[in-house]
Amino acid sequence: MKERLVVIPTYNEIENIEAIIRRVFSLPDPFDVLIVDDGSPDGTAQRVRDLQNEFLTGTSSSRSSTARLHLLERRGKLGLGTAYIDGFKWALSRGYQYLFEMDADFSHNPDDLIKLYHACADDSSNRGAGVSRADVAVGSRYIRGVNVVNWPMGRVLMSYFAGVYVRFITGMSIMDPTAGFVCYRAEVLEVILHNPIKFVGYAFQIEMKFTCWKYGFRIQEVPIIFTDRTRGVSKMSSKIFKEAVFGVLQMKISSFFRHYIPRRETAKKVEEPVDAI
Repeated sequence: MKERLVVIPTYNEIENIEAIIRRVFSLPDPFDVLIVDDGSPDGTAQRVRDLQNEFLTGTSSSRSSTARLHLLERRGKLGLGTAYIDGFKWALSRGYQYLFEMDADFSHNPDDLIKLYHACADDSSNRGAGVSRADVAVGSRYIRGVNVVNWPMGRVLMSYFAGVYVRFITGMSIMDPTAGFVCYRAEVLEVILHNPIKFVGYAFQIEMKFTCWKYGFRIQEVPIIFTDRTRGVSKMSSKIFKEAVFGVLQMKISSFFRHYIPRRETAKKVEEPVDAI
């Protein structure tokens, strides 16, 4: 059964893409990888295609049944949020049970994928009496102090107090609501993707967690250490930050007029995007 898929959006990540793919495939637990590339002019997608034959499993002659490395190519920069949404829809249509968000630039340590997986997958016998497994596991920079490496103090403060602001406006207790290192159980995404997720940058990460919370899914923060990229160029911009600030208010107000279907109701299949390679 296809169980774990890591979705990695890319735009001009030629300096990081091969290393991050090899690192994920070197983990002791098996993870498949889907790269969602927004037409990178630096050849990121081509590098992924070059690696695909190397990461096959089984003896079947059918490539689609044995591939571990997948590529979904999109035309132009369509935004982080839509990249993840397209990746999630692709994965759900193929029966993956645990879906992960992760950056391509090593700011998220691939070793922590295992911790996020076990937070969602382990039953109570492995977690202690009365402790339920998570529906959503968030790799959190702030659940145990401030665990950020190589960021200037101004950006650390901006990120930390963005979380304070989000908690105040939304009522969520999540310490790191803008985190982009996340594991979702498939049934969570089957529910929340029936409603449009509107935002594309930081606000996308907040909206996803807020929607999960409103539906009553259990969210657990897992401590990680976040390390700023050492190769390539950051995609952060003032436009993305403004979207987060004003988007949170808009999201909260809109939630008053929205009906959140109880999580126990069975979701229909979500429409999938175009096939990946």
